Amino acid sequence: MLRLTVSSPRSAEPRWLPWEQQPRAAIPLALCSWLRDDSSLTRRVQLACSGEFRVRLLRQAWGSPHYTERKLLRMRSGGIVMIREVELLCAETPWVFARTLIPVLSLRGAARQLAHLGDKPLGAVLFSMREVKRDSVEVARLLPAHGLFAAAVNHLATPPQELWARRTLFLFSGKPLLVNEIFLPASACADAGQER
Repeated sequence: MLRLTVSSPRSAEPRWLPWEQQPRAAIPLALCSWLRDDSSLTRRVQLACSGEFRVRLLRQAWGSPHYTERKLLRMRSGGIVMIREVELLCAETPWVFARTLIPVLSLRGAARQLAHLGDKPLGAVLFSMREVKRDSVEVARLLPAHGLFAAAVNHLATPPQELWARRTLFLFSGKPLLVNEIFLPASACADAGQER
């Protein structure tokens, strides 16, 4: 059962830009291929992981999107979304923190299964269905002042000074859902420099 939580729509947000507009000099070289990859991130982490891969569900609840998330999802103020936060783990080390937002109106028909994934990877579902289309992708540098940064590092023993993230708007049978993927320090140490 989902509970209602209120996320602060006024919390500080990073500056999201399309890849083409993001200043390249600021992006760590080891993360460039992760940020630009348009295939399933879940699958890429599985391939790069030399240990056991798994998804850990951290939270799933009804809540309010942040301001720019609401705009991207074309929602009115006060709209409610299902918020699902997970970590992608390799050998029990978190590599990626993912925050997915699905508006109530998007959870109809075949998309209802997205509310019942538990520890199953979302990417495995999204990239296996013909009715899912990738729309826009944006990249951002996250700093400690950003609400998304705080959520991503909450379970890390030693938080970094910055993180890099991408967010992708998907259309499931024409209805939007937003996936934020935040790359944790361990992912930069992985096979990230390998160009695809």
